[in-house]
Amino acid sequence: MQRVWKKLTIKSVGAVIAAAALTAITVAPAAAKEFRLGLITPPPHVWTKAAGAFGEDLKDATGGAHSVAVFPSRQLGNEAQMLQQLQTGALDMAFLTVAEVSNRVPDLGAFYAPYLVKDIAAAATLLRSGPARKLLDQLPRKIGVVGVGYGSAGLRQIAARDAVTDAASLSGKKIRITPFEPIKDFYTLLDTAPTPMPLPAVYDALANGQVDAIDMDLELIWKLKYWQHTKTVVLSNHMMFPMVGLVSAKVWSGLSGEERTTIRTLMAKHVDSTIDVYVAGEAKFLDEVKKTGVNVVTVGPEFFGDSIAKWNGIWEKKTGAVKILRAEAN
Repeated sequence: MQRVWKKLTIKSVGAVIAAAALTAITVAPAAAKEFRLGLITPPPHVWTKAAGAFGEDLKDATGGAHSVAVFPSRQLGNEAQMLQQLQTGALDMAFLTVAEVSNRVPDLGAFYAPYLVKDIAAAATLLRSGPARKLLDQLPRKIGVVGVGYGSAGLRQIAARDAVTDAASLSGKKIRITPFEPIKDFYTLLDTAPTPMPLPAVYDALANGQVDAIDMDLELIWKLKYWQHTKTVVLSNHMMFPMVGLVSAKVWSGLSGEERTTIRTLMAKHVDSTIDVYVAGEAKFLDEVKKTGVNVVTVGPEFFGDSIAKWNGIWEKKTGAVKILRAEAN
């Protein structure tokens, strides 16, 4: 009897120890981690700077438990490749153009409706609106990422190697675009040859005539010196160009509630800060472009003829978000 009791006691003590160990594992905070965050933009770009600031704040907020290693300039691949890495959990975070996300979630293509907003300030208001933020709710289910908030670049313009007086001047011309459907449709309807091309290849392509014009924002036309091979900048403000802060859903599922709140709050703050940079800086970027001596031609929706109405007809069939965002913008 004593032997049986002894055996039971040993087993009981072992069970208690195992249970205590399991409890300790369950309640222990997640291990310290350096998150990897990818972008396509170069180090001097507003988005890249925002990513660095987010990393610094996260390190401070977690007492050094978590930090962020930022990989700019497509070091981890193009946006399509980075999105795939987010889906598998091979990449933790990214600041991606909404353009790439819209290739998989058509509702987000609504942000590229021509003349959805009248200026950069109106773009800021729309990106911060309830209907815009609600579009992010579908990302975990549809593409395996968590969207924490929107950022922005400037509105889109056209920088051309030759003189541009009207839309006919662009007919048949090769125009560099970001590779996504809404903008491809826009330039196809304008009777041009939209040419998808990654950002690092644009300068040389414009210099050697591989493309005749580029769809670009004022900041990069100036900072990346595209104006050196440009005779005309068509100041059209024809489209928004939002960015979205993303976290891999697989990575997200392994975080505690407190960690999720901290990351969501800080990333959203710094992603959103890019919007204010462009609202404040767009006029400066325009002045800098004008100082280069490039001919700046200001146009409105009439410049694009019936291509805008045709675009709306196509995309309103693809997603009801076009009408929802337009109503919000108005």
